[in-house]
Amino acid sequence: MTTVPALAQATHEIAHAPAWALLILGLPILGVLQSMVCALLGVKSKAPAFLTVGCLAGAFVTTAALYSWFDPANGPAVVTAWEWFAIGDFTATFGLYIDTLTIFWMLFVTGLATLIALYASEYMSHDVGPGYCRFFFAFNLFVFSMACLVMGANLAMLYLGWEGVGLCSYLLIGYFYKKDSAVQAAKKAFIVNRIGDLGLALGLYLTFVHFGTIEYAELFGSAQLEGYIDLAMAGNYAAIPAQAQWIPILLMIGAFGKSAQFPLYVWLPDAMEGPTPVSALIHAATMVTAGVYLVARFYPVFLASEYALPIVAWTGTVTALLAATIGMAQFDIKRIMAYSTVSQLGYMFAGLGVLTPTGAGYHVLTHAFFKALLFLACGAVMHGFAGQLDLRKLSGLRRVKGWGIVTLGMFVGCINLAGIPFTAGYFSKDTILAEAFVTPGTAAIGWILLFTAGLTAYYTFRVFFRVFMGPVHYEPGDDLHDHADDHAHGEEHNHDAGEHGDEHDHGFHPHAPGWAINTVLATLAVCSLLASGLYIVGGKTLDLHGHDYKAKHYASTMIQQSTASFVTPYDHHGFEAAGIHHDDTATAETAADDHAEDTAHAAVVHGPYGDLAHPNTVLGMDPHKGMYYISAAFGLVGIVLAWWFHLAGRTTAAQCRMDAVARNFGPIPRWAEHKWYVDELYEKLFRGPLHLISNHVFRPFDKYIVDGLVNAIGWLPRIGASIIRPSQSGELQGYAAGMIVGLTILLFLILTVVISIGGGA
Repeated sequence: MTTVPALAQATHEIAHAPAWALLILGLPILGVLQSMVCALLGVKSKAPAFLTVGCLAGAFVTTAALYSWFDPANGPAVVTAWEWFAIGDFTATFGLYIDTLTIFWMLFVTGLATLIALYASEYMSHDVGPGYCRFFFAFNLFVFSMACLVMGANLAMLYLGWEGVGLCSYLLIGYFYKKDSAVQAAKKAFIVNRIGDLGLALGLYLTFVHFGTIEYAELFGSAQLEGYIDLAMAGNYAAIPAQAQWIPILLMIGAFGKSAQFPLYVWLPDAMEGPTPVSALIHAATMVTAGVYLVARFYPVFLASEYALPIVAWTGTVTALLAATIGMAQFDIKRIMAYSTVSQLGYMFAGLGVLTPTGAGYHVLTHAFFKALLFLACGAVMHGFAGQLDLRKLSGLRRVKGWGIVTLGMFVGCINLAGIPFTAGYFSKDTILAEAFVTPGTAAIGWILLFTAGLTAYYTFRVFFRVFMGPVHYEPGDDLHDHADDHAHGEEHNHDAGEHGDEHDHGFHPHAPGWAINTVLATLAVCSLLASGLYIVGGKTLDLHGHDYKAKHYASTMIQQSTASFVTPYDHHGFEAAGIHHDDTATAETAADDHAEDTAHAAVVHGPYGDLAHPNTVLGMDPHKGMYYISAAFGLVGIVLAWWFHLAGRTTAAQCRMDAVARNFGPIPRWAEHKWYVDELYEKLFRGPLHLISNHVFRPFDKYIVDGLVNAIGWLPRIGASIIRPSQSGELQGYAAGMIVGLTILLFLILTVVISIGGGA
């Protein structure tokens, strides 16, 4: 009986990529240098922003050219710039590893970075000058670090980029360094990420110890790893060394920290203290997907561990549900989107865990576009309404002049996030949900994620119905300024108020977004809609280890020709490829026949989650077909509930039907609003005790033992000097007396020695 290959990427001789591919790293560095020069010259214009847009657009064009040049049939390609360092047998090069996963990731990283930089040119215009230069310095450095992480030829370069994006995240989240909450959020992000980074570092070391290399070209082409995959597909994990199975566990810890998975997710919502372009760039489209990229890149290594992928699946599922319940109870629209990001990242990890790296990768792509769109739309509202983000103080913005594009962009983002049928978010999320029911033992994950999808649709349209629909009302936030300009527009503003019957403060006039913000929002809205077409186009028939495999869509084509390639043996196509054709009715009717029973037991497929005698179903349907209807139903129910509780019959911005319903649930809504008190729990369990130990144990030890020892060593020369100092008084008679005393002692010693020798003789 033949089986579908697990690791579908064929082994090829490594080719050499063109040296101009290094421009993808070089152009962001050029942007860094340009921002530094602008700061040194005291530039007080938008030059740093437009120079950044030019550099990042160049990086995107270079990535597109690399996509056109690269032929997956020839296998991966490398660019070696120089040997970075060599310590004994441990060597690492500064170079690039190019395959379809690399290109797939860098296309949206560079493309979105370019658009967000253009958006930031207007959004950050209030701070033109040194702060503006500082912002775009860190912005460019972040893109460079992300490029190193994704394109690096080995784990050392990935680690360089990993730490680089962590540093830039700290700099950008804490951009408003005079604001205490921003400073605390930046430190929280930095510290929590260090916990995950320890796991990544240990995984890097153990990879070298076990496989003897950290170079991707050598690692993924090794017969040793291929042998582990064959053992895993047969379910023989006992034959795989424990050391090899620990590597993905350690890498997974790093992935959980960077991609904000439970229990290391607490830094991401607080990161909303940074400027909104930071939220869109780092916390929606790029940095937080680094953990997903890490697992996808090392998918063959994860397959070789019995427990790694199940842990990834369940952690992602728990994170998705937990974040969704918190997002439902928040009132800050930007923070709601932050928890939505945590939840959607949970979907991606769950997809990797239930054996669909294609689904996870596709959801990364679609989520990058629509979540960046949602964050930037929220940022436009925040920018125009003086920092106001409370959905109880904003309403009916679709009817306010100048906010049409923002409303449309928000709506497009919401229908994608909610998974409305035929949107990109619908297709990518369904791929993950269906695979959860296909894979043995993960149906519970599928039902939890389906329930979470309903919650997602609810809280997403809760924001849209509260902020953009209903009666017109708005109140300025804490950043209100330029009162004179507001009053100058008061007459026109009051006229609009009377026409629409609003209730807002007549002394405030919102600032509608300009051309840069509107252009970016419109572009992202179009890209989010067009991304659904990638589910229809781009599919190719691939030759994977001598088997014909039909890649269904663009993301599948790209991912199935990289190290993340995996063809599940558990779905209907897997059974057909294995030459097994099941008829459930016939099997039931002939169950009493011994021969038929033996045949049924023999006709199974083998895989990393055990053997399966026949394909799984959901509600009696093929999961990949039935999920079109099931997930749509969950999403539509969530939207209808959001409409009923937050829009229907609402006459004010602050009150809705849900207020009365929430009171029936007692303290639960308050607990959810306070994020289930997880931060407080961490304070009691970890931060508080560590703070106590550091101040009452380690601080005295450091002060009296470590510093005391250093100070004691420093005091020894001073003590010796104090003894000798009187002999260096500068008085001649003192020196003469000293010489006489010294000569007397010397003569006495000589005389004593002579007498001793004479007596002995």
